[in-house]
Amino acid sequence: MLTLSLIGIGCGDPEQLTLAAIRAINAADLVLIPRKGTQKSDLAELRRTICSDVLTNKQTRIAEFDLPERDAGEADYRKGVDGWHDTVAATWSQAIAKHLGHAGRVALLIWGDPSLYDSSLRIARRLVPLPTIEVIPGITSIQALCAAHALPLNDIGEPFLVTTGRRLREGGWPDGADTVVVMLDGGTAFQSLDPEGLQIWWGAYLGMSDQIVMSGALAEIGPRIVAARQQARERHGWIMDSYILKRRA
Repeated sequence: MLTLSLIGIGCGDPEQLTLAAIRAINAADLVLIPRKGTQKSDLAELRRTICSDVLTNKQTRIAEFDLPERDAGEADYRKGVDGWHDTVAATWSQAIAKHLGHAGRVALLIWGDPSLYDSSLRIARRLVPLPTIEVIPGITSIQALCAAHALPLNDIGEPFLVTTGRRLREGGWPDGADTVVVMLDGGTAFQSLDPEGLQIWWGAYLGMSDQIVMSGALAEIGPRIVAARQQARERHGWIMDSYILKRRA
């Protein structure tokens, strides 16, 4: 039998690792580390650092593999993502078969948490042969963002909504919520909104040594975030950010 452990490792700080995550890493026969190209080499290095810090089981092997990139030119977004998931699943299957075979425990260290805007579970269910899947939850970027700003996410008795930059840009402010969390924003979708009465709490590289956080009235701080984001992308070659928007009563 093959068991696949999807282990949430937080947003970049190795100290965010839970005791359950450390146990799961050491219980694995094989830890797979995906490489996402030179521009995101920081993420592979983070996984290597975690293994170096917490892996005490001498029998656990570590193997790296190249993760295929999604074709951003596909006009049908969902079709493009679906095809990409198939390709990634095939790559996972090949790496597991090469380094472990079809029996044992394999672990993938998931940046953030496998439950929130992460494709790992969808991809895992496409593996051939289908393994037993277990999830070790980790700290999400939303938790890290709120902590960085010392901000309670929801107002008293009020809901909040989590969405993507793409949906915010295409659909505008969502109905029924005065607090919106925006993730997977490839640009700066908040620029598509009327900034009047909006506050923003923004963070990039959360939990990492290069963490950047900014907050304030969107009309005032928005242009500064756009500039800081562009500078950070040019410096690192990649950026991962998220933000919270609140509409003032």
